[in-house]
This record gives sequence, structure tokens and C-alpha cells, in this order.
Amino acid sequence: MPAEYARLGLDSSHLQRHIAWDIGAAAVTRLLSKLLDAPAFLSSYSRLLIDLNRPLGSSGSIPVQSEDTDIPGNVGLDPAERNRRAEIMFAPFHDRVAAHLDERAKQGRATRIATIHSFTPVFLGVGRPWHAGVLYDQAIEFGQAVLAGLNIDGALNVAANEPYVISRNGDYAIPVHGDDRGIPAVLIEIRQDLLASRSGIEEWAKRLAAALPAQQTKAL
Repeated sequence: MPAEYARLGLDSSHLQRHIAWDIGAAAVTRLLSKLLDAPAFLSSYSRLLIDLNRPLGSSGSIPVQSEDTDIPGNVGLDPAERNRRAEIMFAPFHDRVAAHLDERAKQGRATRIATIHSFTPVFLGVGRPWHAGVLYDQAIEFGQAVLAGLNIDGALNVAANEPYVISRNGDYAIPVHGDDRGIPAVLIEIRQDLLASRSGIEEWAKRLAAALPAQQTKAL
């Protein structure tokens, strides 16, 4: 969160919450990238400024409210500021991902995409029982294979398309970088309390590495 945005008018404690970033997701992604020897792409800006996994212009792109928290610094933005954030924060990330996928296609290399996210154990007062979710739209075979790989011993509560579902109006990476290109793509959600320690992060990175085809997967 660059200093010029003055925390978007929020108390600093809010920037440690899920509304500002997917807690634990980056650490899992970095380790998973090493385990799979797969390229990973990570954002360097808070999603309160602009959410890289929301279509530009959607209500979730630059939220004026996240969960039950108002975001004062996002209220009444003029088109110039919206375009500035898109040009500085959104476009460079997705342009680089797209260029990488173009190059792989040019080389005839098979690709699969796994986007890594985390979710809160409780959302607006409602508990979430899942340890993880595997979300997908067109990549049904890939999604079900990853789901089976994570739930191989039956010890986890892992569900398909929980705690969210993929939609073109609400998601960006899976529809645009995956489905539109014909690349099998899944979004993996891990409950945040399971990523509260280094051991938890390592455990989940290893689980995902075992469930994903190492030679064909890239992480976002």
C-alpha cells in the first residue's frame, strides 16, 4: 500500500486482514513454485487498491466496501484515478502473464494454471468448514483431478467450487488466462488458519505439489 494512498482512510489494523490481502497465499505460492520448478506470478499491491482477480469496472475491482468494512479512499474515484491504478497495478501483471503464456504456446509447451488464494474461517459470522476448495469452470477434468489428489486419504474436507464459484463477472485469471485460451485452469482456496505457521505453509505446498502435474503447471 503506497504511502500516497494513506491506507485508503483505514486504520492500519485493517491492512493485516483478509480484505487487504490473501494471508499465506504468497508464501505457499513461492514454495510451491520451487517444489514444482514452475514459474509463479505474484502481485505487489494490496487488492484494496485494485483486485487483480476482478474484471476492470466490476464492483469488486476497486471496492468501496469489503466484507463489512467501508473503504473511504475508494469512494467517488474519478476515471483518471481508476485508469491510473489499472495502468500501474493491473495491466503490468496480466500483460506479463499473457506474454509468458504466448511464449509457451509458441514453443508448443503444454500448460496448466493454478491460482493460489486463501479464505477466512468465518465470513460475516458464518463458519466455513472446508480446509480447502478447488474452483473451476471449463477445466472440469483438471479440477476434479486436483480435488482427488488433495483428498486422496479422505482426511480433509476439500470441496469443488467452495467457498466461491468462478464467474466471468467476478473472476479474471481463470476465465481470461485459462478458459479463453483453452488452458486447464483451477483456483485453489486454502483456509487461512491452516497457513498461520511456517509448518502449515510447508504442509500445504507439499500437498499441492503432489496433487498438481509438476511438468505442466504454473502458479499465479
